[in-house]
Amino acid sequence: MEIRIAGGLLAVAALVTATACSTSDEPATAKVAATVTASTRPSETFKPLLQQALPNVKGKTFTSAIVDLPPNASALPHRHGQAFVYAYVLEGTVRSQLDSKPVSTYHQGENWVEQPGAHHVLTQNTSQTEHAKLLVVFVSDTGDKLKLDDPKS
Repeated sequence: MEIRIAGGLLAVAALVTATACSTSDEPATAKVAATVTASTRPSETFKPLLQQALPNVKGKTFTSAIVDLPPNASALPHRHGQAFVYAYVLEGTVRSQLDSKPVSTYHQGENWVEQPGAHHVLTQNTSQTEHAKLLVVFVSDTGDKLKLDDPKS
């Protein structure tokens, strides 16, 4: 089962324990179409691998997934609720920024964690030609959404 996530990315993995204004003679519809085309980026694909209630931690669920970021893909800023998230780069290179921390670049074989409530303000495939893939693991409250777009805050 594959789920397309609008706007781009991320997700990750967890360890247990247009509107256009114009004053020119150019038709507004042409400007809107050009703006939409120029600003549209590919979105990531989220493919669940395993989802299972944790037998020794009541109310918590373990979810693993593959996040595929096409060339030039970038996710909308988002949060993962109260989930603890772990991300491992399987292929490619990904730029990531959490909250107001500095932007970090992760290459194949590198990883990071996201604490519950973190604001993931940047997730981006750095390549214009190659896919980037992440193994994402979440430990979340059972029934919670794993990704909530949050472009402001």
